[in-house]
Formats: sequence, structure tokens, C-alpha cells
Amino acid sequence: MTHTTEPKPVTEDRRKPSFTSIEICAGAGGQAIGLHQAGFGHLALVEIDKYAVETLRLNIEDHEVWSWEREHCDVLSADVTKFEPYEHLQKGAAQLAEHGVDLLAGGVPCPPFSHAGKQLGKADERDLFPRMLQLVETLRPRAVMIENVRGIMDPKFEDYRDWIRARLGGGTYRADDGQSVHEDGLGYTVCRWDVLEASDFGVPQLRPRAILVAFRDDVIADLKYEWPTPTHEDPVSVAVSLEPSMRERYGRYFSGAHGERARRGFERWLEQARQRDAELAGRGGGIAPTLVGGSKKHGGADLGPSRAKAAWKQLGISGLGVANDIEVCAEKASEERDLFGPDGPMLTVRQAAVIQGFPSEWDFSGGKTAQYRQVGNAFPPPVARAVGKSIIEVLKAARERDGQS
Repeated sequence: MTHTTEPKPVTEDRRKPSFTSIEICAGAGGQAIGLHQAGFGHLALVEIDKYAVETLRLNIEDHEVWSWEREHCDVLSADVTKFEPYEHLQKGAAQLAEHGVDLLAGGVPCPPFSHAGKQLGKADERDLFPRMLQLVETLRPRAVMIENVRGIMDPKFEDYRDWIRARLGGGTYRADDGQSVHEDGLGYTVCRWDVLEASDFGVPQLRPRAILVAFRDDVIADLKYEWPTPTHEDPVSVAVSLEPSMRERYGRYFSGAHGERARRGFERWLEQARQRDAELAGRGGGIAPTLVGGSKKHGGADLGPSRAKAAWKQLGISGLGVANDIEVCAEKASEERDLFGPDGPMLTVRQAAVIQGFPSEWDFSGGKTAQYRQVGNAFPPPVARAVGKSIIEVLKAARERDGQS
């Protein structure tokens, strides 16, 4: 299993969060972690993949900072098209009925808009923007956050974005037949729909994400929403982020039959990763290419298409597969494949999680391929945290304005 860091010790305030959220398409918890760190307590996490659901459950059960969620959060293994919050919530039902929910969040499926796919948009059966908007209408959350790939911002999807904006806030859009259609909207203001780059928030990876943030009109009213500003002026490199775990992996073999080879292998990797970082100084630094989760239909996990593999090779890492973790590598004697290949070491799932910005105690369920897919499909927690904090600033100001505690 793979692990991540928890940023804060549990406190009374942490057990009783001031703001709540419901998240659909929760995956392995990347967005949930970031929103939790920002200050949201989750009433529900909805996900269809059985391994990701188990990941969410085992971490909520295991970590003390999630103690409030153990009592109040429903982790639902469900098709989001069939998710009915007022029927399906149990632990969070009373809270939802009495106070509503502050934030509805979701990283709706990316393939309909991804450059790596056919970009079928709304014609793709996996498009869940319509379902997200139905849930906005049902739940009437105070804020909405929708995450997707940068491709959703392409010119070819302009009409679809106009429809989403009109559905939320009212206005006109161009229908499929070219006619202009007016929508009254759901009473929300779309404050920003733009791209954030994960490396601006300390994630050692090229991972642009398109984020929509909207507030219910009565909440935003006379307030102003501030888009998150980068937390890192210079990107965190792969060399810096992976050095401790690479040293740990190779260090297992520093004494014994592989000793000299392991030392040379570690030094060779570190030198190449640092060299790549120096070559790209001022131009993004030696960060990783975008991790991808891969398709369930096609074989095992690797680090992406040929272009991505070539970028990993420049960082001293083989992208041809995913390595066993330290213990399994030793048990299976898979050092030749995992550490000593001609293109350098392969990444373990744990190292891929570091590249995504997961904290080090976060566990992933399932076999190696299932775990890697969860990591590769995740929304980096540091980015979700930054957006979550920007949303909470408005929610706090609205409470103060309205005289609420």
C-alpha cells in the first residue's frame, strides 16, 4: 500500500468543521483530501470504482483527522446518475436536512474533453456535467466547484460551456440546431472558470486543470471571489520530490550482492534528474509529465503515451511500467525490472502518489495496477486545497455579513 502526510493534528474545530461538502466522482480522494485540508467536512463521497471506494473507506477509518467523517460521512459506492442525496445519505442525512450543504464538488469524467481521447463532449456517454447540474438544482449548495481537464476550455466546446453557464446563472447559448436559446438559470453566479497549473501549488508535475467556481446568488451578493494565487514561485522538481524515496528503494540493496550496482544506480538517477532540472531552470524546471490513469480495457499501467515516456526517460525514469513497492520487490526479486533497467528505475505507486501531491499516509486499495490507476486519475490535493480555501473565504464573509455564527 502507498502512503501520504497528514498536514494537521486533530483538534476540536477539525472534528466539527464549520463548512460541509458533498463530492461526486470522488475517486481515490485527491480532491477530498484537499478540501478537507481547506476546512470542509464531507457529508458524502460518491464513487463508482470499487477499489477507489475501498481506498476512501479505509483512510477515513484509519486516520484521526478524519474522525468527524467517520461519524457523519457516507462513502457511497454508486453510479452518480442514480445518486439521490436525500434518499441515500444516512450518516450525513440529519446535517443535510437541517443545514443543507455548503459545497457541491466533483471532478466529472475527463475523457469526453481530453486531448488524449476523441473529445466527443456532450455526445460522450461519460459526460456528467448534466448530472452535476441536476444535483445543484436538487441540493441548492451555497457553492459549486467542478474540476475537469484543460480540454474543456478548447474553442470547440465554447457552446457547451455557454450552456453550462446559462444553466447555472441564466443567459443564452447556441443549441445544436444553431438557434439561440435562453435559460433562466438556477440562481448561481459563475465567478471563475479557468485553468490552474498544479506545479504552481508545489505539485512536481505538469498537470493543468480547468476549475469552475460558482456561488448561489444570495451568498455571493455584494462579495468578491478571489481566484487562488500560486503558492510556489519555483516548481518543485522530480529530483527533490523523489530523492528520499529513491534513496530508500536503492538503499535496501547498498549492502549485499547488489551493493555497488545499487549505489551507482541511485547516483546515476539523481544526477540525471538534477541535470534535467538545471536544463529547464526558468522554463518550468524538472517536473514530471502529466500522469495518466490508463484504461481498464487495455493491459496494465504505465506512465502514459510515447511522448510522456520520453520525458520520464530524460528524468532518469523508465515509463514502461510501474514498479513493485520495496517489500514486494524484495519478495519477488524483481530488482532487475524495478530498479536496474537500462532506462532507469520505474516508479512505485507510492512515488506516483508523491508526484500527484498526495500526503504520505494515504493508503490505496487493490492490486498494483488498480492503485496506480487511482493515483493517475486523481486531482492533486494541493490544488484542491487552494481552491477550497478560496471558496471558504467567501462563505465566511457571507456568514459574517448575514450575522450567522
